[in-house]
Amino acid sequence: MLSATEIEKAYSVLKDVILRTSLDYDRHLSEKYDAEIYIKRENEQRVRSFKIRGAYYAISQLHKEEKERGVVCASAGNHAQGVAYTCNEMKIPATIFMPVTTPQQKISQVKFFGGDYVTISLVGDTFDEAAKAALDYTESEGKTFIDPFDDERVQAGQGTVAVEILDEAEKQGISFDQILVPVGGGGLISGVSTYLKDQVPEIKIVGVEANGARSMKAAFDKGRPVKLEHIDKFADGIAVQKVGRTTYEVARKYVDQLVGVDEGWISETIIDLYSKQGIVAEPAGAAAIAALEVVKDQIKGQTICCIISGGNNDINRMPEMEERALIYDGVKHYFVVNFPQRPGALREFVNDILGPNDDITRFEYMKRASRGKGAVLIGITLADKRDYKSFLDRLETFDPSFINLHENDSLYKMLV
Repeated sequence: MLSATEIEKAYSVLKDVILRTSLDYDRHLSEKYDAEIYIKRENEQRVRSFKIRGAYYAISQLHKEEKERGVVCASAGNHAQGVAYTCNEMKIPATIFMPVTTPQQKISQVKFFGGDYVTISLVGDTFDEAAKAALDYTESEGKTFIDPFDDERVQAGQGTVAVEILDEAEKQGISFDQILVPVGGGGLISGVSTYLKDQVPEIKIVGVEANGARSMKAAFDKGRPVKLEHIDKFADGIAVQKVGRTTYEVARKYVDQLVGVDEGWISETIIDLYSKQGIVAEPAGAAAIAALEVVKDQIKGQTICCIISGGNNDINRMPEMEERALIYDGVKHYFVVNFPQRPGALREFVNDILGPNDDITRFEYMKRASRGKGAVLIGITLADKRDYKSFLDRLETFDPSFINLHENDSLYKMLV
């Protein structure tokens, strides 16, 4: 099993290659949660995520013949960038498999960091489908697969985040009570928890998953890694259907608590980090900060470290994040409402059903001949979310058979 000694060996290799990212006190979060909150800024890393640590160390440990044949990896984006950067630096050919759903920003960054040494293959809708294709290709071509998390060398590289946290904490005179770590496949939390529990075993390790992809919790519940049937790919950096065998074993041994965070709250956290602290975080990167809201009652008066694991946020996704945040906050809602097909029906709805400062953000309707009513897809933004119940009461008087799309996931995905 992974050891603190291996992590220290990895740090000796990486210290002159990676950036030593900052450990910053965050006044806004500290005041909000009545605790001393520090953030480890892996979004400042050369490839804007911690993934370069594991990728570089794992590849550096390969034999000369393995490097000459080339490497293969599968990734939703950040591991791919770490491998691409490493292979460009070491002049090693790499073939990188990524899900078709990977944000374009991450694909472009992989091309940028890898240069002429990287070939990208887009396969499947999820990381797991891309990983299967990558493993098949690795076997057929006789190359070396660089696993994004289920590899002790990769975990050792990721564990160097903890080496820096403790070293900087000692310099600043900080003693942490808890450290919050995002969890996808488990590479980061395996490395971090292994080193912390060896050096300062009293620190509580909290793993943070997105609610739509709780594969580590599923593994904890079943006593082994299991594949989730469906996942929400919004937090793509931690949206993994099945955790690794070795990462599960390490996490089961060292992780004190697992928590889940709603993707809508992650979205709100991303916006809050940018607007209040000027920090760019991707959904996976913001998960540990978002989790402060989940554990707020247990951290009061404590000293907490949150790892921002990455900052590869595609600016084109911001409207989606704003939408998720508004829905999560209870401000924005979608309905299918039957409108009478007569003049003045919309005016009646606006005057009698909406509040004076509520807004219609979407209205899709096509008049049907020979019908008394027509279905409308309507999006509503409430001026005061506390008015939601009375709004529903008014809406029911207008159309007793209206459909609340937030209660019908299939219709929501199809229409919105």
